[in-house]
Amino acid sequence: MGHPNTDATHLSRLRDHYARYGVLPSYAGMGKVLGFRAKTAAVKLAERLSIAGFLQPAPGGKLVPTARFFELPLFDTPVRAGLAQAIEGQTASDLVTIESYLIESPSSTVLVRVRGDSMKDAGICDGDLAIVDRNLAPAPGAFVIALVDGDFTLKELRYQGKHPMLSST
Repeated sequence: MGHPNTDATHLSRLRDHYARYGVLPSYAGMGKVLGFRAKTAAVKLAERLSIAGFLQPAPGGKLVPTARFFELPLFDTPVRAGLAQAIEGQTASDLVTIESYLIESPSSTVLVRVRGDSMKDAGICDGDLAIVDRNLAPAPGAFVIALVDGDFTLKELRYQGKHPMLSST
């Protein structure tokens, strides 16, 4: 990007604005959000962010975010579970979009609210959201939504011999 320090800061503010309102501001609105005095500064920033692949033009002179707009830094150093570890001074080695990890096929994916604590030992608690891809074939060890006696339930799929079993882990 053209002005690395300021463009990155402006991009972060635009991401926060988009997360809050679901749309990018107009060029004039971008100036207000980012503290620009002139609309031309917003136009030039939008051009740089478009060239860098974060924004793209849409009908009506509007801008829309690209998939790259939603990328988040992925840090090199894994964080140890259970024990404190400093991550200050670490640098991101890669950028990823969360959606690509969570949702492979949006058209077959639904969110389901978890009710009850029977899966808390597996880290699934009352009120959590489960991301369910209805096109995936169930596999041993996978968490599945199953129909049992006319009701849906979230359980781990296991097999005893060739017979499927549902488990709370």
